[in-house]
Amino acid sequence: MKVKLLSLIFVLLVGIAGCSSNDAGTKEKTEIDFWFPVAVGGDVAKIVDKIVADFEKENPDIKVNAKYGGSYAETMTQVMASSQGGNPPELAVLFSIDLFTLLENDLIEEVTPLFDKEYLDDFYDGFMANSSIGDKVYSLPFQRSTIVLYYNKDAFKEAGLDPEAPPENWDQLVEYGKKLTKNGGKDQWGLEIPSTGYQYWMFQALALQTEDNIMSEDGKEVYFNKPYAKEAMEYWLSLGKEHKIMPEGVIEWATVPSDFLSGKTAMMYHTTGNLTNVKNNANFDFGVSFLPANNQYGSPTGGGNIYLFKDLPKANKEAAIKFMKFLTEPERVAQWSIDTGYVATRESAYETDLLKKYVEEFPPALVAREQLEYADSELATYQNGEVQKIFNDHIQSILTGQSSVDEGLEKAQKKAEEVLKPFQ
Repeated sequence: MKVKLLSLIFVLLVGIAGCSSNDAGTKEKTEIDFWFPVAVGGDVAKIVDKIVADFEKENPDIKVNAKYGGSYAETMTQVMASSQGGNPPELAVLFSIDLFTLLENDLIEEVTPLFDKEYLDDFYDGFMANSSIGDKVYSLPFQRSTIVLYYNKDAFKEAGLDPEAPPENWDQLVEYGKKLTKNGGKDQWGLEIPSTGYQYWMFQALALQTEDNIMSEDGKEVYFNKPYAKEAMEYWLSLGKEHKIMPEGVIEWATVPSDFLSGKTAMMYHTTGNLTNVKNNANFDFGVSFLPANNQYGSPTGGGNIYLFKDLPKANKEAAIKFMKFLTEPERVAQWSIDTGYVATRESAYETDLLKKYVEEFPPALVAREQLEYADSELATYQNGEVQKIFNDHIQSILTGQSSVDEGLEKAQKKAEEVLKPFQ
């Protein structure tokens, strides 16, 4: 009887051990969703896939589902739809200026308590301006940029201009642009400034170079019709209409880098996020410089931050924070800057051997970082998408001759004030 009982106990124990072993073997990984936009040229999605693979290798208990949403606006639309449907992602890289919209919808977590002060202080102040409100940090700067001037050094030589001396101010920009424009622009334009997608961003640069930014820090007011804003818009309009150094009307965001690379324009205003794309594809010697000044230098910052979404299960939240830290390690930030052209967002990234060596060999990679000294926040308000659209539409109406500078900016101001009235 005892033998039978012992045998039965033994069989049961073996069975239990087997079950435990099977359970351990089939333990589910913690899965997190990571939404990501691809807004510039180059193989950004492939770079992100490699980062994800490296992270999963180091963290075999976590699976990261990288989801590519297209443009920033398309990614934001999909993230909002998913969140409102009760299935928010753990993480998303969205515009830094989406902050007010995400807060308004109560979707994101404040990250100040989740990271050391020393870690947060390592991010450049210029980028943290769009990442926080007061002392509260709501996102981590990741793929950030400023607008820079790209210029074709070979075209400069051909036009009798010093290839090492790009235009430093608005008057010089016009002067150089005239020398660089060939056959009324049929063979080559002197300059292209894109006027679709992010025209408000280009406008901000001109306003900052003249005097000041075009919105309040709290996101409740805009200053589209201020005298310095009108001066900025009149100058932009004059480049095509009066000085004939740039095509009149609409210039597509995505075609400007293609025009630069194919020699259709000798200079362009564009994001530093396109730097690596230009470096890899230009078959001519090119330079990168600060945007020319009016009364001062100036550029808005741009690009995307990493947001952590609210009400996540504990394991998912911990996995998401771990991935945020992984994405923003100095070495990885340095490599990301090299691979894409975006500005490395942490000061410590520029102390890595990797980035030190790169900027020594390729000095243009430092231009955007140095321009941060003169940078200010990108246009960010409550109801940001609506305010941006109002402003973009009116900038375009001015550039296409459908309205005057005064009329267009006054209308934009009034419409934006109506949208922002509930937040006063």
